[in-house]
Amino acid sequence: MEIPVYTLDAFTNLPFKGNPAAVCPLQHELSEEMYQKISAEMNLSETAFIIKLNPSDNFTTGSRFRLRWFTPTTEVNLCGHATLATARVLFQYENNVNDKLVFETRSGELCVSRYGDNCVMDFPLNPASPADPHEFRETIKAACDKSELCNLKIDPLALQRSDSTGKVKGVIVTMIGSPNEQPGYDFYSRYFAPWFGITEDPVTGSAHTVSGSYWAEKLGKRKLLAYQCSSRGGEMELEVRDDGRINISGTTVTIMRGTITI
Repeated sequence: MEIPVYTLDAFTNLPFKGNPAAVCPLQHELSEEMYQKISAEMNLSETAFIIKLNPSDNFTTGSRFRLRWFTPTTEVNLCGHATLATARVLFQYENNVNDKLVFETRSGELCVSRYGDNCVMDFPLNPASPADPHEFRETIKAACDKSELCNLKIDPLALQRSDSTGKVKGVIVTMIGSPNEQPGYDFYSRYFAPWFGITEDPVTGSAHTVSGSYWAEKLGKRKLLAYQCSSRGGEMELEVRDDGRINISGTTVTIMRGTITI
């Protein structure tokens, strides 16, 4: 069996920046074991699998598909950058004729629309809520050994060991941006998730469903420009909506096209 595979850098217009994701359009379902094996082989933070809902569907005219995301070690409920990459594969390489695609996922229906070179994702908003700092003291201590965000270093094993309750799925470290300096970022962030086998995710769309909500309230703004300052770096435009959703907009760069033989 041969499966087409694409690797794209998301949330950037430069190669080798942003967050890389693998995308595999499938003609039929695979076994759970095979999904995980392919994702481990790709060894990126996420690999996305596009699945037809009906055998008669095709990737060119269809507007609704099933979408699953896997890290090298497990399936995840939501992934922004791999969703962005998936939409770009369908629009650019499968020549999909629709302006809007709907993906059925573990997080419900996700819509992605195209606007020129950008794709806009319609995601659920996840409002931030205060937590008891004493409860997560070791997590915070393990993550933050320096005050400068861009130079922040973590010990992934210490961070992973810091929480054994299962409550913590990732750590967002964020700070206010420089809106008066070009290009005018409203906030900066980094994201660490060793609990999913990801020491640091370079640019994380799903994390911005939380940080976008937080900074929209803090800054009193609905439209935000965010930069995730990992070593690769990447930016996204955010629009927090009144209906409990958030629009996340970004672009992609294709790095590789090939075939997986199994």
